[in-house]
Amino acid sequence: MQVKGKIQTQGIKYAGSKLKIIPHIIKEIKALQGVSTVLDGFSGTTRVSQAFAQMGYHTTSNDMAIWSEVFATCYLIADKPTAYYQEIIDELNALKGFDGWFTKHYGGDEAQEKRPFQRKNTQKLDAIRCAVDKMSLPWEDQCVILTALILGLDKVDSTIGHYAAYLSKWSVRSFNDLILEVPMRFKIHTENQVMRGDVFDAIRTNFYDFVYFDPPYGSNNEKMPSSRVRYQSYYHLWTSVILNDEAAVFGKANRREDTRDSQAVSVFEEFKKNEEDKFIALEALKKLLQEVQAKYVMLSYSSGGKATKEELYDIIASSGKLLKVIEIDYKRNVMADMRWTHEWVNSDGVHYEYLFLMEK
Repeated sequence: MQVKGKIQTQGIKYAGSKLKIIPHIIKEIKALQGVSTVLDGFSGTTRVSQAFAQMGYHTTSNDMAIWSEVFATCYLIADKPTAYYQEIIDELNALKGFDGWFTKHYGGDEAQEKRPFQRKNTQKLDAIRCAVDKMSLPWEDQCVILTALILGLDKVDSTIGHYAAYLSKWSVRSFNDLILEVPMRFKIHTENQVMRGDVFDAIRTNFYDFVYFDPPYGSNNEKMPSSRVRYQSYYHLWTSVILNDEAAVFGKANRREDTRDSQAVSVFEEFKKNEEDKFIALEALKKLLQEVQAKYVMLSYSSGGKATKEELYDIIASSGKLLKVIEIDYKRNVMADMRWTHEWVNSDGVHYEYLFLMEK
C-alpha cells in the first residue's frame, strides 16, 4: 500500500493520544503484505483511523464515546466540499453569544478561577450549539460542524487536556476568542465505516486484514486508583457539546451524572481482580486477542499499565505468533527492538510505549 503525500491528522488534547507513535504504526503496517481492510478498535480522537484512511486502507473506526463517533464521521465519511461547510461556519462565527446552560456550568469571568472557559467563549458556545440544532443538518454534516466546534473550544480552554479538573489560574489561550474553522479533512477514496459500541461487537462478525487495539489501560500506581469511568469523566464536556441535552451535573468540575464512578462502562476500564486474583481488564484483553478475526493485530501498551511483562507476553502468546515488539521512548522519541526481561524496561520510572505486532 503506497502512501500518497504526507500523512496529516487532526485532533484535540487527549490523554490517550497516539500522535507521536503514528509514524511507527505507519512504518509497520506498510511492511505487511495483503492488507486492505483495517480496524481501529479504540479510536479515541481518531488520529490513527485518519492515518489508515489516508494511506488507502478501507478503515473501520470504533469507540464507545459519541465524540469519537462524531470525529470519525467528520474525517472518514463526510464528503461535501469545504465551501459548503465554510458557509455554515461563517454564519455560526457571526452569532452573538448569550448566557445558557454551558455558560452557567463552564464559563467564568476573568476574576473567577477553576472554570474550563472564559464566559465570553461559553456564551458563544451556547449560541452556536442552539443554532446548530435549529439548522436540522444531516448527521454527517452535523459531525463536521460539531468537530469544528470542539476543535475551536480546545484552542481556548483553561485545562491540561481533560475536564475532570481545571487550572487554578486562567491559561493564556483562554483569553482568545472562540472561532470555528472547517476541519482539516482529506479526500476520501476508501470505503470506511464508523461504529460506536463495544469492541467485541466490532470483531464478532467481521474479518479484518489488520487490527489496531489501544484499550484504555489503567495506571499501575496503587496510590492513585483509577476511576472506572476515567475517559467518560475526563471528556464529559464533549459529550454534552454533542448531545446538547443539558444533563444533570455534580461536583466541582460539573461532570455529567452519567459519568459517576458507579456507572457501568467498558470492561477494559474495570481495575478490580476476579476470584482467581487476575485483573478483569487483562482477562478481557486476552479474550479480545483470542476472538478477533484478523491476519495481523497490533497492540499498544504503556509501561505504566497494570500488566507485568510476563502477563502480557502470556496473553499474546496464547492468541497468535508474536512478530515484533517496538519500544518507544517518549522522552528521547527513539525506537528500538525490545528484549524480554523479568521486569519492564522502565524500572527507573521512565515512560515507554510498546507496540506488539502479532500474526493470528
